[in-house]
Amino acid sequence: MNGPQDLGGQMGFGPVAPEKDEPYFHADWERRALGVTLCAGAMGAWTIDESRHARESLHPADYYGSSYYEIWIKALETLLKRHGFVSDRDLAAGKAVDPAATPKRVLKAENVPDVLAKGGPCDRPVATPARFKAGDLVRTKNFHPTGHTRLPRYARGKQGAVEAVRDGFVFPDTNAHGQGENPQWVYTVVFDGAEIWGEGADPTLTVSIDAWESYLEPA
Repeated sequence: MNGPQDLGGQMGFGPVAPEKDEPYFHADWERRALGVTLCAGAMGAWTIDESRHARESLHPADYYGSSYYEIWIKALETLLKRHGFVSDRDLAAGKAVDPAATPKRVLKAENVPDVLAKGGPCDRPVATPARFKAGDLVRTKNFHPTGHTRLPRYARGKQGAVEAVRDGFVFPDTNAHGQGENPQWVYTVVFDGAEIWGEGADPTLTVSIDAWESYLEPA
């Protein structure tokens, strides 16, 4: 979706100012926010794509006015309410008040290292052969979905070349909305800077994205 998270190429936000020797967390509550989010996700009620969509669905003023982990916690509240684990009354009271759904599984402290080491692989076999090969010229589709997508706005309707054919991966556009994994081939596509950024772009610049097959058409 064209949400506040899709900032590539947008102007007016000022320069990026990396923090020297930036710590992983700036406050203790951020550690807890990460832990709670991971434990809640481990219950198995939603996918990583649904969680991303919950974050990008925040109102732009709320999104831009929130820190990184504040966005995570606000989206987690949405997910927990959506799947019946908490209610508005629970949140207002700061404790369980209403009956709650039963999780599929519970992540125990002693299992955290193994679970994090395993990760959540999203590569999947695809029944059909890849439509494109390295060197093919392709054009990304120009669309503006109301749901989740991993094709950034700045790269829509642009011509590029396939640099590499990757494996099959879960299609986030459907997986975020409970419509199945529907795996597709993923391609690394390279664009000239001028194709992406237009007149005046650095002529030595190239931009690479990983694009699912349904995002692409022959050029």
